Amino acid sequence: MTKKGAFTFVLHSHIPYTRQAGRWPHGEEWIHEAIAETYIPLLDALYDLQAEAVPARLTLTLTPILLEQLADEDVQANFIGYVDEKIDAATQDIERFEKARDGDMLVLAKMYRDWYSSARESFTQRYESDLIQAFRNLQNQRLIEIATCAATHGYLPLLGRDESINLQLRTAVESYKRHFGRSPRTIWLPECAYRPGYVAPDGRERPGIERFLEKHNIQLFFTETHMIEGGQPVGVAAGDAIGPYQSVTRRYLVPESQFEEAEPATTFLPYLVYDSNVAVMGRNNRTGLQVWSGEWGYPGDYDYREFHKKDGNSGMQYWRVTGANVDLADKAIYQPQVAAKKVMQHAEHFTQLVEDVLGEFQQTSGKYGIACSNYDTELFGHWWFEGVDWLRHVLRNLADSESVELTTASTYLNAHPAQTSLALLEGSWGAGGTHFVWDNADTEWMWPIIHEAETRMLAAVGANPKARLIKRKILDQAARELLLLQSSDWPFLVTTGQANEYAIQRFREHAERFTSLLDSLETESPDEEMADRLWERDKIFPDIDYRWFRS
Repeated sequence: MTKKGAFTFVLHSHIPYTRQAGRWPHGEEWIHEAIAETYIPLLDALYDLQAEAVPARLTLTLTPILLEQLADEDVQANFIGYVDEKIDAATQDIERFEKARDGDMLVLAKMYRDWYSSARESFTQRYESDLIQAFRNLQNQRLIEIATCAATHGYLPLLGRDESINLQLRTAVESYKRHFGRSPRTIWLPECAYRPGYVAPDGRERPGIERFLEKHNIQLFFTETHMIEGGQPVGVAAGDAIGPYQSVTRRYLVPESQFEEAEPATTFLPYLVYDSNVAVMGRNNRTGLQVWSGEWGYPGDYDYREFHKKDGNSGMQYWRVTGANVDLADKAIYQPQVAAKKVMQHAEHFTQLVEDVLGEFQQTSGKYGIACSNYDTELFGHWWFEGVDWLRHVLRNLADSESVELTTASTYLNAHPAQTSLALLEGSWGAGGTHFVWDNADTEWMWPIIHEAETRMLAAVGANPKARLIKRKILDQAARELLLLQSSDWPFLVTTGQANEYAIQRFREHAERFTSLLDSLETESPDEEMADRLWERDKIFPDIDYRWFRS
């Protein structure tokens, strides 16, 4: 059977910067949980499929700030301590349930002991404590495509200066090259946030986000469904080859007015954003909602493990969802064998859905489209305990599909370049599709602090165009603190209330560090000891150059 279309999972892996931020309830434990419950199981699944000669393919973001933490020796050592604590807690539960003669809970306690022991063995033996190398090997074998993101997940549309956007992207590109030995081609914009070009109130022309991506040779980004489907096609992509390099073109638009009325934009096709060389792909809504929807998404199935109820002694999760409105006190015990059967059923259902939506698009449009199913990676394994097993079965099913090509985003784009240019809508994945989650009554006080720091950094760079030794060290560290200050995680956590006080504390800390560094420089008393101390505290982006912020 001829393939009718292509499919890729687009998984966005990101944890806020939590190195040396303590432990529960907020801090470095966030990344330890993600390593144990998501990243290691995902790697195990991908390597197992490779061993079975299953041609699984997917697109995976690893944000630069996540990479810096995964590469950190302290984080790695602390992870071993974390997983050992989990093994000890499960072992104590085994003894407790043996004494209570509670056979059902005993089975689950043994499951957790073995599960965490397996994660520890994979980390230390299978991947030699180097998860980045494990992901790099998969990319080098063309089994996955690793996309990048802004350096610290900065919310690009709300940054006050173009220099900040460049700093976020240049730092991201250099981090990617250091970790993967190549340049990134694809990016997940933080929070899927995009804005077109505009003229600022002070008269400055602010280019659209696509112009910054183009400058850093990034060819593709992803966005939300409504931003594609509400966009207006503005021309047919065309171009002339530049010199002898026939694959390099100078883009221009043939206006749509010269053609029949343009078809509505669709997430099944890539588009060039305005007249740039940067393409955009949107999240496929039908496949996405099958997982994300609170009403009919798979993770809410009554037989899957309940995330929120935890044992009072060990913190292990021994119960299942049970029902839509069942109180935590009334949750029924988890049954792994029943959940495993549901995983198989849901994988079959999703496989059929992908085949159906691609077949329908091919039949109605006559085009070979792609369905991108975009999710946070940490949904699988951490929030949805059975999620990685579900991914494994879906990848196996689609690799064997007669009608679907399992691919990566860039592979599809290479074979099927964008044919139409699109005026992309401004927005994000957040509430209402706007910037509200990151800029509202609870967070609006943060943005003047960020914008003032940007202005001050610009002045410091201008005053020190060729700083050396101590001054260079201070300015480089100030650039790191500015990047950390700009993280979209801080306003997000404030708005959602998930970790309000923690986020405010982290935000204020980075603002104070940035201010102190530049104060020492501007008062002609550069504090090298402070710069060294803050480097040891942060230990991110060792090759940063403050001049990347140059106007």
